[in-house]
Amino acid sequence: MTSYSIRHAACLLLIFLSGPLTAHAQDRGTGVGVIVGEPTGISLKQWLTPTTALDAAMAWSFDRNTSVQLHGNYLIHDYNVVNLRPGRWPVYYGIGGRVKFDDERRRGDRTRKNTRMGIRFPVGVAHLFDDLPLDAFIEAVPVLDVAPSTSFTLNAAIGVRYFFP
Repeated sequence: MTSYSIRHAACLLLIFLSGPLTAHAQDRGTGVGVIVGEPTGISLKQWLTPTTALDAAMAWSFDRNTSVQLHGNYLIHDYNVVNLRPGRWPVYYGIGGRVKFDDERRRGDRTRKNTRMGIRFPVGVAHLFDDLPLDAFIEAVPVLDVAPSTSFTLNAAIGVRYFFP
């Protein structure tokens, strides 16, 4: 793909997202987008109330061994911490879980999979746009892996989601 076609595709995406769409509040409904960092993949968010939501991702992890990660979180949003304009800037925190399917590793004559399960503690800030059905977010997520052994890691990522009317 040439740089011209990449720019063309990006312009078309911006026109699509800002054109005939009506603004939709991002504190309700379902959002789909991307998360970039550790891990990188597809992000989903489903609002339960104006201050609580479930989010999930199916993503690729580049930490130590390349692997696929599935995670989900219960989030609580506080709109009173950051008071910036334009838009709204809720700080969020929560708890969730993850399963990380590591690539196989060879040890001598044995091949072993190192699938891990852990507890996530996401903390972040989101930007809910005034005129677009989008949110953008940045988060840090301490992770306590509990199986097959106990270890501590930190995930961090940025992302954007489109909310369907």
